[in-house]
Amino acid sequence: MSQLTESAAPLVELGEARRMVLERTPVLGSVGVPIGEALGMVLAEEVVAPEPVPAEDNSAMDGYAVRAADIAGASAERPAVLRVAGESRAGAPHRFHPLPRYRGAKGGNDADGRLPVGSAIAISTGAVAPAGADAVVPVEMTARRNGAVEVLGEVPIGANVRRAGEDIRPGERVLAPGRRIGPAELGALALAARAKVECARRPRVGIAITGDELIRPHEPMRPGAVRDANSFTVPALAAQAGAEVASLEHAPDSPGATRDALAKALEADVTVICGGVSVGRHDLVRSALAELGVEEVFWRVAVRPGKPVFFGVLAGGGIVFGLPGNPVSAMVTFLLFARPALLWMQGQDPWPRTVEAVFGCGYAKKRGRAEAVRCRLDEDRGRWIAVPTKEQGSHVLTSMLGAEGLAILPADLTEIRAGEPVAVELLPGALA
Repeated sequence: MSQLTESAAPLVELGEARRMVLERTPVLGSVGVPIGEALGMVLAEEVVAPEPVPAEDNSAMDGYAVRAADIAGASAERPAVLRVAGESRAGAPHRFHPLPRYRGAKGGNDADGRLPVGSAIAISTGAVAPAGADAVVPVEMTARRNGAVEVLGEVPIGANVRRAGEDIRPGERVLAPGRRIGPAELGALALAARAKVECARRPRVGIAITGDELIRPHEPMRPGAVRDANSFTVPALAAQAGAEVASLEHAPDSPGATRDALAKALEADVTVICGGVSVGRHDLVRSALAELGVEEVFWRVAVRPGKPVFFGVLAGGGIVFGLPGNPVSAMVTFLLFARPALLWMQGQDPWPRTVEAVFGCGYAKKRGRAEAVRCRLDEDRGRWIAVPTKEQGSHVLTSMLGAEGLAILPADLTEIRAGEPVAVELLPGALA
């Protein structure tokens, strides 16, 4: 596409622009990863359990493994008296040992390796339940007496016993491809005996921040300067989407410096540039990208904030986003365009979860562009209320504080009244 002036370049509709991004975004390959290094990555294979979890019937608490029939009718006044035929503790399965018959206790033969009638096994939480036992009596319901145990109440069959395979059955699918690995998934992989797992390769993101006016947090303020927030928000958004930040470049507003910074950022799978994509005299990004061989797919989207959004591709398969420099615009357009692409590259559903809500107040907008309103979500009588966080200017970064979603107002809308329905795209981690 030729380089166009702003007056000549058409505005691309929001949904169409997002579709065009995914059409040109490649899905990355996979790599084998030790599970200790897989946190935050996306599974690229199905994980099937080779064995049951738990592997054997085991106790849910400390107590005594018994035959429920042996303690039927037991009470504090009339306890059931059982001989203690051994112990089972976590990591050391039970072993029977002969004991003298306790006066008043039923006898039994333990030669067959099963819990004898009239006997009990002292058992710890997680320890293997002995064959023949069908219940566990909590230790609090017992009293130990001279090699025997008095059971002070009855329990039903199956009480306090975790059955083999109760959590996971052999051959059961534990995790599906496309699932992001969190702490619980790491535990499930360990239970499925997987020391290594195939994961989608993390996208490498090169970031370039442009602008003479930007200063770092530690630098003293000077006339005309602006604190650089994008160097912190955009890498954080990339990492939150599962990407690896490969480089972070800063470029003043000169053609050579801009071209050098972009050339470095373009070495990654995905390039994200903040600032310099509009039509001002010092907006140098589009011309630099053209010199560096980036094919422009679209520029200028019918959305607020974020109209001067650029998207392009490299011949080698890399994709390039040029985002506005205003901090809110950079964050919102990253969420609308770059985050879906990063998820798609890893084999995940690219689209954010959307909830139906009603707008919490009256709100006016200009016709012709969709608007992404930063909102918190309040619940009232089973429905969500979308309430704008504060003033919605593209320079008001604090409008992102407390925001749980983007209420997407259609381009042809000029006003939404309190109580009218609206679709809200949830921000990462919202309503989890």
